[in-house]
Amino acid sequence: MTAYDDALTLRAARALYFACSGFDESSYVERWVRLKAGPLALWMPNTAARVRAVRLHDLHHVVTGYDTTWTGEGEIGAWEVASGCAHHVAAWHLNLLAMAIGLAIAPRATFDAFVRGRRSCNLYREEFGEGLLAETVGRMRRRLGLDASAGRTSAGERAAFAVWAAAALATWLATAAPFVALLGGARSLLR
Repeated sequence: MTAYDDALTLRAARALYFACSGFDESSYVERWVRLKAGPLALWMPNTAARVRAVRLHDLHHVVTGYDTTWTGEGEIGAWEVASGCAHHVAAWHLNLLAMAIGLAIAPRATFDAFVRGRRSCNLYREEFGEGLLAETVGRMRRRLGLDASAGRTSAGERAAFAVWAAAALATWLATAAPFVALLGGARSLLR
């Protein structure tokens, strides 16, 4: 987890987040987005729906402290799914994919982030704007309920996690299946 000082504005903390993660605001305007998967680069269209969601997603990284490693993306995916992505269909899809990866590589951290999400709020029900960027990190953490202490996990939280974990795995399989079939077809052509 990366900690940003509570006194920083979200604008200043987001600038630090960009510097630490190697991102910048070009991910809000470029036509294509490059995702790194080890030595592979995956390109995806940077749709208007993705841009609307990622502006808020980047602020979520700042206030939650989840980094941009594979584990961190699994954590924030689980946290955003649990706290709800509202009308952001792109966020639902991408977060379910990230949660599935988190389940595979860091299941306990993914579970903990999911429970934290069930107990807090996020920004997906708000519009991105200058007002959000002017708020301090500490104030936003309090507003979203991120400073609440963790207690025992309830049966309802465990059940919700099981349902959403199944949804995450199904989303990953449905998304990966066409690519696996395409690779299989390309492999047979190379023989």
